[in-house]
Amino acid sequence: MSENNIDDYDVLLTRAREKLPEEISHHERFQVPPVDSFVEGNTTIFRNFPEIVDTLNRDSDRLLKFLLRELGTAGEIEESGRIIFKGKLGSKKIEEKIDNFVERYVLCTECGKPDTRLSKEDRITILQCDACGAHRPIRGKKRKVQAIEDKDLRPGEVCDVLIQDIGREGDGVARQGKYVIYVPGTTKGEMVKVRINNVSGTLAFGTLVGEGSS
Repeated sequence: MSENNIDDYDVLLTRAREKLPEEISHHERFQVPPVDSFVEGNTTIFRNFPEIVDTLNRDSDRLLKFLLRELGTAGEIEESGRIIFKGKLGSKKIEEKIDNFVERYVLCTECGKPDTRLSKEDRITILQCDACGAHRPIRGKKRKVQAIEDKDLRPGEVCDVLIQDIGREGDGVARQGKYVIYVPGTTKGEMVKVRINNVSGTLAFGTLVGEGSS
């Protein structure tokens, strides 16, 4: 190839690159807004839920149901779009669950882009990517959750539980699988981390992590 042909090729290549659309020539990393939440009494207020729903481009009810299941608590959407969770939850914990949702329901496993949509085929939810054309089924996790719930609790084990009631002696009462767990110093609606101290049949007794143990 002559020098003139090489020069012409370089000029044409430069022109072609300049005409590329911005979304093709430059791809920004997909980012979810940080969770804006605060604790109020025995509830957690998730203020920017609508903003995150818009970013993910997913149905708000689907995301809410996922968060309630993963966080092990109850909650509802206000007219303003905020979420009110029962219990005291940290922003980092909510963000962790949203990251899990993004990985499962938003990002394409082939190209890693968020340009996806959900559809149904024979009652199976399919994640379809508009960027690369890939598609994959989204399977449920019922069997895995059931296995976790049915496992035996052992002294020394640490687990996250939701305090669902208060016993006669004033201790918080939680339930995990077949077990009823009594936790002193807790209030109804709290999501707490507990160390199991003793197990008797289907009754378990624990303390808040950092209390009553080294």
